[in-house]
Amino acid sequence: MFQLNEKEIDSMVSQNAIPSRKYLGGYKPYVFTEQGVAMLATVLNSERAVQVNIAIMRVFVKLREMIACNKDLARKLMIWKRNMMLNSRLFLTLFDS
Repeated sequence: MFQLNEKEIDSMVSQNAIPSRKYLGGYKPYVFTEQGVAMLATVLNSERAVQVNIAIMRVFVKLREMIACNKDLARKLMIWKRNMMLNSRLFLTLFDS
């Protein structure tokens, strides 16, 4: 568990994760890493705590999937861009001849 810094708080506000800084009451929020959530689950034994932990872990899994998908998409976009540049050069070479 750690506290967000000012830049991270600003990022949360700009992405509408929180409406504005006033909702924080002047305090920096504490956040958990995925490992922190897993460790917390070993301490909390209520049915509600188990359900919340499962939901949070699913969010982390979904985030990892989205990051992997974006990396794959970025890689495909770079390949497409490179191919377009090569095709453009070939096209120009044909018409310059």
